[in-house]
Amino acid sequence: MTASIRDAARPFTGGALTSLVPSATRVLGLGEPTHGVEAFLELRNELFRHLVEQEGYRSIAIESDCLAALATDAYVTDGIGTLDDAMSRGFSHGLGTSPANRELVRWMRAYNEQRPPHEQLRFYGFDGPLEMTGAASPRPALTALYDCLTAHLDLPWSRETLDELLGPDERWTNPAATTDPTRSVGRTPEAKELRLIADDLRALLTAHLPDLTAIISPDGWWRADLYARTAAGLLRYHAGMADTAGTRVGTLMCLRDAMMADNLDAIVGREARRGPTLAFAHTRHLQKDRSRWLLPEGWGPLAGRTLEWWSAGAIVGTRLGEQYAFAAITFGTRGSDVPQPDTLEGLLSSLPDARAVINPVRLAAVLDRKPAPRVPADHTYFPLDPATADQSDAIVFVREI
Repeated sequence: MTASIRDAARPFTGGALTSLVPSATRVLGLGEPTHGVEAFLELRNELFRHLVEQEGYRSIAIESDCLAALATDAYVTDGIGTLDDAMSRGFSHGLGTSPANRELVRWMRAYNEQRPPHEQLRFYGFDGPLEMTGAASPRPALTALYDCLTAHLDLPWSRETLDELLGPDERWTNPAATTDPTRSVGRTPEAKELRLIADDLRALLTAHLPDLTAIISPDGWWRADLYARTAAGLLRYHAGMADTAGTRVGTLMCLRDAMMADNLDAIVGREARRGPTLAFAHTRHLQKDRSRWLLPEGWGPLAGRTLEWWSAGAIVGTRLGEQYAFAAITFGTRGSDVPQPDTLEGLLSSLPDARAVINPVRLAAVLDRKPAPRVPADHTYFPLDPATADQSDAIVFVREI
């Protein structure tokens, strides 16, 4: 068994991983099984450097606020601000404190300094402006879109009207609305009116594409479309937060990944003439098969319920076909959390290399039995599902973290 597994594995290198993905790949998703592990981000950085230097990739998109990431991209491409500014303002979810993320941004800026714009690397966030404690106010995205359009078009709404409908931002960002739908303002009459306005503004952006692109730069139009997607997505998400149905949390997961997928689609379109994109996020946001999450203790009456939804990767993969590839990271031992020998991670722990790239198809062919599912030591870790592991294009195994 061990010898057969070794036949399906190679020591980790960027080339070993990309040899398993289709040559037509436009987005390579790299999924981590849990957040907060620097070893995974360091591996991502190593892979991205290979992709840039050897495979023609010109951008990276991570699971972070798409609007905040504009500050990081401005630093990476044009040197606007400082590295400290980029890390403090350009990330969500606390990701700006990660040494590996800091090294990624520093390296991208150094790479870009001596290169023309068409060869420069770009940095994207493809998550919405969302945190575990709630969602952001739609004000920044909606008013930025309004300001862009009103500079060139006659609009039937005033900025004062928007401000009145939006009200104080604290109404939108109230943490209590995360668990109590009655505390959300997402389905108030004002919120419903704002959703109609956001939809109309985005329609105007599309309807006037020819003359707007003649007036503003392509980058300016792309940013306006980002504001339009984000405003509509946030208002839709806030409406989901106000839903009192028992399916509320599952709906929010669906809405979040749909926003992620739309952002990835836009990135693919923008980068089409420059090169492929590496997308890095939790495996549950990038995998090709249906995502599942068993809600842990602390979720009240929902604890023990399994949520199911289609991930951003599954949606984008459906749209792009073989132009979307996915590699899943998994690991063996973490402290006292040691995988059982009959689990997939337990079997892979017999490999001699500290980091390895596994061919999932070859692995499935050499196994004489289906591995047992790994039972995680805590709810923050999502192990690979042995039944669907072969739907990944590659598996990256880290023996110990």
